[in-house]
Amino acid sequence: MKPLSDQCSEHQKKSAGEMPSEETRTAAPGNGVTVNAAPTRESPEQQNGTVSSPDVSSPVSQTQTEHQLPSSTPAPPAQPPRDQWGGKYEFLLSCIGYCVGLGNVWRFPYLCYRNGGGVFLIPYFIMLFFTGMPLFLMELSLGQYGAAGPITVWKCCPLLKGIGIGMLCVSTLVCLYYNVIIAWTFYYLGSSFQSPLPWSCDALHNIPFCRNKTNITQSPSEVFWNEKVLGVVNSKGLHDPGPVRWPLALCLLAAWVVIFLCMLKGIRSSGKVVYVTATFPYFVLVVLIIRGATLEGSLNGVAFYLTPNWVHLADAQVWNDAASQIFYSLGIGVGGLLSMASYNKFDNNVIRDTIIITIGNCGTSFFAGFAIFSILGHMAWRKGVPVGQVADSGPGLAFVAYPEALALLPGSVFWSILFFLMLFMLGVDTLFGNMEGICTAVMDEFPQLRSNLKHKTLFLALLCFAFYLMGLLLITDGGIYWFTLIDSFSTSFGLIIITLFMCIGISFFYGVNQFCQDIVDMICRCPPWCTKMLLYFKACWVVFTPFLLTFILTYIFIEMYRTSLRYGTYVFPTWGKALGVCMGAFCCLQILIWAIVAVSKESGTLKDRFQKSIRPLNSWRVNNINTTSQEQHVEPQRVEAPFTVNLTEADFTAMNWEAISEA
Repeated sequence: MKPLSDQCSEHQKKSAGEMPSEETRTAAPGNGVTVNAAPTRESPEQQNGTVSSPDVSSPVSQTQTEHQLPSSTPAPPAQPPRDQWGGKYEFLLSCIGYCVGLGNVWRFPYLCYRNGGGVFLIPYFIMLFFTGMPLFLMELSLGQYGAAGPITVWKCCPLLKGIGIGMLCVSTLVCLYYNVIIAWTFYYLGSSFQSPLPWSCDALHNIPFCRNKTNITQSPSEVFWNEKVLGVVNSKGLHDPGPVRWPLALCLLAAWVVIFLCMLKGIRSSGKVVYVTATFPYFVLVVLIIRGATLEGSLNGVAFYLTPNWVHLADAQVWNDAASQIFYSLGIGVGGLLSMASYNKFDNNVIRDTIIITIGNCGTSFFAGFAIFSILGHMAWRKGVPVGQVADSGPGLAFVAYPEALALLPGSVFWSILFFLMLFMLGVDTLFGNMEGICTAVMDEFPQLRSNLKHKTLFLALLCFAFYLMGLLLITDGGIYWFTLIDSFSTSFGLIIITLFMCIGISFFYGVNQFCQDIVDMICRCPPWCTKMLLYFKACWVVFTPFLLTFILTYIFIEMYRTSLRYGTYVFPTWGKALGVCMGAFCCLQILIWAIVAVSKESGTLKDRFQKSIRPLNSWRVNNINTTSQEQHVEPQRVEAPFTVNLTEADFTAMNWEAISEA
């Protein structure tokens, strides 16, 4: 790898003189005719027509002539230009909003206290530095350098196109159930405008639950969640979904309408929305922490959250939870990061962005724990029970434990509105990224959708409506069982396999040295520490990350075999668990299917076919400057029609005619 200063100067030369613009790269060679001059200046009569001397005509005459000349080859339709972020802050906020989601609020604090409190931070940050950050940088770099979505970007290695298809499948499953969470949030947000809150003891219909605690097994918030919101008490299990709950159906429709409107103009609209949706949750968390610190018993909750238990470090479950939380929180392997990075400018510093976003995301998770457990500590103090009895994970924390805690605060209506508005913002930001991954992948494969606003709008509307229809299954009486099934298996072993093959494919098929060179070409203005950081990332991509992913994958398969899937007291049947395994297998099997397709398209022996299928296509990033030792070779175009061509001096100085003659 050359020194960064040399790379930067070469990149600047290419950008200034040799590299074509984005429009030039996507335009066909026949859009304007390039005269094929003879191999030497002394033999212009080889051309079809009469050629004047260089000093006869002006540049204007050549321009006029070029528009009149027919091309020897038909011009393919020009690709519509891709959008770009309005500024680097739009991209940063979009990525932060995509990564900082509901998992930071309802998953990390629970995992932290369940796995040894402060001790959990050790495996958590180890997994961050050796799996999370390297894979995060890999996705950002691949998308930015290729300027393409999850499928088209694999022109760099056609054998691995199935990775992009698999990402698309995972993203589809995530979008399917994730907007259901936003629908629940809408329902709670609307219910929060009532005083007293419908899940508080002050509500008349909850008085029996609060007065007679000895014979009541559920709190008012649990009754509201299970009966009023989910209706799960009316379902016998996965096989008995029951009718659609129409209040939730309206909330789900409203959620998809919001997503549709925010994404209607692509990143030009969603890039502006994130200024609000990505920053508002931080304001709410700060307010909740300040409020929680003033409550009686809050310190007990924080102590319960952070008290270290060193014994847990020897438990493999702790390391698996740390890795799963990194993947869940950073959104690795579902195509959202890759798609958002594809709209960056070519010289954006991806290493700097990776460090800012990943550290910021994990810091937010840790920060959110103080807001959650300070108020849960007050809730435990009010009830006279240990904090562990009021803590929960997943939807149970966001829609049962925390609403109950908020109901105990003075001004509970205000705090409830603020909390669920924060959940809505967190959910919408994450869904932006997932939907952007799907839309970018499809529009890169079918560019005509990007150039026609009407067709693009119709496609997005049909996509949102299709997700809405499929999501109706998840808001039936038994919909929570289907929600749990998809949530458990959509981002399980299939996602790990996809990211493992992405890491191995880029490192050993595309080439880790070539990939590092691509990154250097993009961040030529980066300080010298960037190249030093690349050595660390290179070691992770080749050794540490594949090893840790294999360890995680092995543990997932062992646990999946010997443990049952549950929701509350309900144990999922074997056929339900098998259905979940099939969902995960379908996503990762795309890698094998499309690899076979890529090999079958080539000719020669099996070894030759394999070697050809791992070579980048000719259309892989036309402004590719990854081999600085090679000069760009411009193939002249031959003109076959009889006409007079006026050449200027620029025609003889713009290209190295002697080099072409020798070639």
